[in-house]
Amino acid sequence: MLLRDVDWTVRSNESWVVIGPNGAGKTTLLQVAGAMLAPTSGSVEILGEPLEDADLTDLRTRIGLASVAVADRVPPAEKVIDLVLTASYGILGRTAENYDSFDVTRAVELLDAMGCAHLIRRRFATLSEGERKRVQIARALMADPELLLLDEPAAGLDLGGREDLLRRIAGLAVDPRAPLMVMVTHHVEEVPAAFTHAMLLRRGTVLAAGPVQEVFTERHLSRCFGLPLRVTRHLGRWSAQAIELS
Repeated sequence: MLLRDVDWTVRSNESWVVIGPNGAGKTTLLQVAGAMLAPTSGSVEILGEPLEDADLTDLRTRIGLASVAVADRVPPAEKVIDLVLTASYGILGRTAENYDSFDVTRAVELLDAMGCAHLIRRRFATLSEGERKRVQIARALMADPELLLLDEPAAGLDLGGREDLLRRIAGLAVDPRAPLMVMVTHHVEEVPAAFTHAMLLRRGTVLAAGPVQEVFTERHLSRCFGLPLRVTRHLGRWSAQAIELS
């Protein structure tokens, strides 16, 4: 496996970001956390269930996942409202399932919370990248999951789209009704201010993990990305720039 010696616990009052360069193992870690991939050694417990003993079909219904891998499997003609509704059955592509008014109301409310209520009749394939990201998160929340996994939710967005999405994710992170949240990204600039904890991955190993302010140091981030960085924080948001060496 691409991961080695990972010892990680996410508690109920925490929201985590996993960050690192390409090939660090971030997506692999998210697949394990989402009960989509089992480790070749060691043990994993997800939502109180040992992965090796769990009913995976049932366990996966307790986990919401928003990722490019899910988006790529959406049928081209699928309408936004149907894409969100089908999450109740854990499927992609609406056929003959029946949904009651509660399901429809919940789907519309989730889309509205993500700023997408006006898109309900649009085909997913016609949406902009930012609209797709927000619709995916609404879908991931549809089954009222206990754990929400976000795989690079801001990737490919322009500045306005990124900031709008991160504001909405930050709102989820502080909502006491929201699920546990784990987000993967390459960039400290994409970490919502409300997130409490961070893990740095490089080449499949954990370089640092814990409260964000203890992990996002110049020493840790420079080591993670392999170049000297200057790290700053303003109004709860982080940024990092390479240091010019004379």
